Amino acid sequence: MTTYIPSLTLPGQIFDNPAASIILPIAAGTGIGFFVRPKDSQNTYMALKQPPYRPPPQVFGPIWTTLYGLMGYGAYRAWNTGMSSLNPNTIELTKHGATLYTLQLGLNLVWMPLFFVLKRPIEATVHISALTGIVGYLTYIWSQVDPVASWSLAPYLGWLGFATYLSAGTGYLNDWSFAGKETSAPTDRGSGTGTKYVNEK
Repeated sequence: MTTYIPSLTLPGQIFDNPAASIILPIAAGTGIGFFVRPKDSQNTYMALKQPPYRPPPQVFGPIWTTLYGLMGYGAYRAWNTGMSSLNPNTIELTKHGATLYTLQLGLNLVWMPLFFVLKRPIEATVHISALTGIVGYLTYIWSQVDPVASWSLAPYLGWLGFATYLSAGTGYLNDWSFAGKETSAPTDRGSGTGTKYVNEK
């Protein structure tokens, strides 16, 4: 069983407020997205060799906004349902879940810079695999506190599984290294001049 670690857990006041609980992950995820610069990350994504069924880059923003909102709502539900329980075990599970939730959110925010900025596909794949495991365990913990909170993580968990496939597939198809495979974009790409593209020859 996990341990409740106050220093690694978001303040309860955030979970108490539905708006704060929902907006926080959305704002954090949006901030990271702008940090890695959407155009640059899209160019990198489209340039790399990809496994089958890769979605177009334009869908990631709406999907992640929805998933962040759902996880924030789930955190609000789990915290308020669990902390109002008369069962000490439920309260303990709620606190454990809050720590797990905070940890997974932090890990979630690290993946994009790890993959797109540092270009470390091996580490990124290990990272997202660990994240998926933590979210799976959090889903189990929340299922014992509030089923609605648990189900709110189901789309997120499913997407993480798909994202793990994309990360591993992209790493494998690019020999687990993005370094040394980029060439300057052809000059006829117009506004894309200066963008780096993978040399797939």
